[in-house]
Amino acid sequence: MTTTSETAQIPVRLAFDSFAAGYSRAMGHLDQAATKELDKAEIDPKLRELIRIRASQLNGCAYCIDMHTKDARAIGETEQRIYALAAWRETSFFTGRERAALAYTESVTLVAQTHVPTEDYDAVAAHFSPDEIGALTSLIVTINAWNALSVATRAWPPGSYEA
Repeated sequence: MTTTSETAQIPVRLAFDSFAAGYSRAMGHLDQAATKELDKAEIDPKLRELIRIRASQLNGCAYCIDMHTKDARAIGETEQRIYALAAWRETSFFTGRERAALAYTESVTLVAQTHVPTEDYDAVAAHFSPDEIGALTSLIVTINAWNALSVATRAWPPGSYEA
């Protein structure tokens, strides 16, 4: 068996920041607004990154998975929890609060399929205040928008982000 260290090259489809610069800046402002809501609601930074990673996994956004796993490790999230995130329902590594947020993340991310069932909303509402749910929803919508841009354009190559 022959092994090679050659990696696949994934070409950029559209340098989005160059061809839609105004919108790209607006997305940056949206991200900042979501972060302000998260700060105001005092949502744990580790949970923020877990949510970003999980939504990015569901959307198949390699750049965002790379970025947010690096960011999560930089703030002390464990490798074990990051690796287990795709199977979070099958592990005991996450608290009830985190599990409710992850279920809500999945429902909102897959909104066309799920329509965010009442049980998912009720579960998140059992662990989070309305202000916190507003902040979580802002985060989930924002990461899903970033994922859509990244997957559609491949504007930002995975591995190009440095924490």
